[in-house]
Amino acid sequence: MCVNRQKIIIDTDCGSDDAMAIAMALNDERYEVIMITTVSGNVRVDQATYNTLTTIRVTGSYHPPVYIGRNDMLKRKWEGSDDTHGIDGMGDIGLIDYSLKADEGDAIDKIIEALNGNPEKAIDIITLGPLTNIATVIDKDLNALKRARRIVMMATPGTASGNVTANAEFNVWQDGEAFDKVINAGLEDLTAVGWSACLDEAMLDEKEIETISKSNQLGAFLIKANKTLLELNETRFGNKCLDMADPSAMAAALLPECIKESRNCHLEVNLNDDEYYGEVYIDYVKKPNITLVTELKDDMYTEYIMSTLTKNR
Repeated sequence: MCVNRQKIIIDTDCGSDDAMAIAMALNDERYEVIMITTVSGNVRVDQATYNTLTTIRVTGSYHPPVYIGRNDMLKRKWEGSDDTHGIDGMGDIGLIDYSLKADEGDAIDKIIEALNGNPEKAIDIITLGPLTNIATVIDKDLNALKRARRIVMMATPGTASGNVTANAEFNVWQDGEAFDKVINAGLEDLTAVGWSACLDEAMLDEKEIETISKSNQLGAFLIKANKTLLELNETRFGNKCLDMADPSAMAAALLPECIKESRNCHLEVNLNDDEYYGEVYIDYVKKPNITLVTELKDDMYTEYIMSTLTKNR
């Protein structure tokens, strides 16, 4: 195990692809997950917490504290993603242990405490869901958030079409006000990994899915949890495959050399209450406010997934 591991905080609305991303981080010995915070998105925050705790238990690596965050979006009404991840976010196959309990304390306060209690630029934050918790941290203590070394978010369609409306990606569409607050907070090292990064050749194919499923208990758990997404993708893409949005963001954060295409740009999000809510646009005139990752090196990315998920304990 690495002695000087990079500390990370994971913020998640834990659905089936979040679970895979969390397991990847817990199995990468170069990093230490010092806490996981939960937020509503794919499912409500309590369900996201159960899903997170179950994932930690099945991964069998170590158990970072888990803190419950925001249940409601900043302004919009919450809507889940039943059609993608199931009602419980994990394929509705009965994997959730509701006896598992989160740690005492509010996620927002715990993020601030960790950032202020560690040396500046010591902690990375990786977000896998809507930015509601991070936006709330900004409102409460922006200077604390600026102490993070970097923030990597699964957000925006990248160069693809939207996955919830024609041109809007789920995490931004769920709470556009939160995303807007984060990208305009003046944070120095902010990265969004777009949905396009997990598409095409980066999708897990049938052989890779089978390899993960048969590798160990964790692999079987993760593929079972993605049952609803697998069924959706057979209709959407015409074959058995998994577009792993959150694992692609986790890979970009933990293995940045797997990034193939990215650009520094200025993003703006439509916050009008209309059919275009949550769409993100690039302003080519304004000063960049984010790095947008649009494509990963497929082989390196999938090899990283395999190396972190299929190891035997």
